[in-house]
Amino acid sequence: MTRSPLATLVALVRSVLFTLAFYLGSLVIVPLVLLTGWLFPRQLLFLGPKLWAGWFYWCARWLGGIRLRVEGTIPQGPHLFAIKHESAYEAIMTLWLFDRPAVVMKAELRAIPVWGAASARHGSIWVDRGGSATMLRAMMKAAQGAVSAGRPVVIFPEGTRVAVGQAPALAAGFAGLYKMLKLPVVPIALDSGTAWPRNFIKYPGVVTLRVGDAIAPGLPRDVIETQVHAAINALQHPDRPIAKVVR
Repeated sequence: MTRSPLATLVALVRSVLFTLAFYLGSLVIVPLVLLTGWLFPRQLLFLGPKLWAGWFYWCARWLGGIRLRVEGTIPQGPHLFAIKHESAYEAIMTLWLFDRPAVVMKAELRAIPVWGAASARHGSIWVDRGGSATMLRAMMKAAQGAVSAGRPVVIFPEGTRVAVGQAPALAAGFAGLYKMLKLPVVPIALDSGTAWPRNFIKYPGVVTLRVGDAIAPGLPRDVIETQVHAAINALQHPDRPIAKVVR
């Protein structure tokens, strides 16, 4: 997409305002989240991350000019949510959109000072993208614990953030989680990469999040991967509706 110099300048100014406000707010909120997790009952543990994600949403909406449109209804309770991953936007918004989500994250993020500890305390599920057997077993155990506690599990099944227009094959960990958890899968398509590219400048616009039909557990690996891959990439062709999936 080609943007005029004026539009780019305005986006730059808004991006600076967003970055200053969000990170300064995070310097206060994230340590409080960690402190809450240590000092108070576990029921209060989930309020802090939602507050942080709400602050992120407010900054993105009113300072960055990035609005969110949700098409469909996000079901409640234990599900396996498979989400397209184009930016950091959806990684943080999972805490705002879902109730007590256990999010599958790359293990490197755990090393971030304070935030990594707060995220671990919240119950993030860490995965080594190298695919070591030990880490995969730990991921499976953590996911089972989350489901036993009535929490949804959120995964970015492509395994990493991808550029707009890319649709790589799903990472192996998704099929393993699907088989083990025996939960319905809810695929979610998303087009955040246009407004939220990898560079510093974020552009005002609308991020669309399209909730697909739930897919029943127990399908063969090739079937579930084909259906989820098509559903999370539906916004690559926004004129085409998400195909009905096998139940």
